[in-house]
Amino acid sequence: MDAPTPAGPVARPGEPAPWCGQCGEDLTEADHARCVRAAPLEPPRYCAHCRRRMVVQVIPGTWTATCSRHGSVEQPTWG
Repeated sequence: MDAPTPAGPVARPGEPAPWCGQCGEDLTEADHARCVRAAPLEPPRYCAHCRRRMVVQVIPGTWTATCSRHGSVEQPTWG
């Protein structure tokens, strides 16, 4: 399993992700220790690529986060 990052699973490989998926702040300007701890437990609320608020749906077993510009990401809630 990869180490959690503040950008979270919404960050797509090979594409820069300047925003935190948990709090929506710039990854280079703020302390994101709390966001890194929350990333494995909570779905991201912000798109890491454009900072838009995402539509998040949580159901037993999985969650889905959707950005209107960058699409959806789905992840199981238990490993």
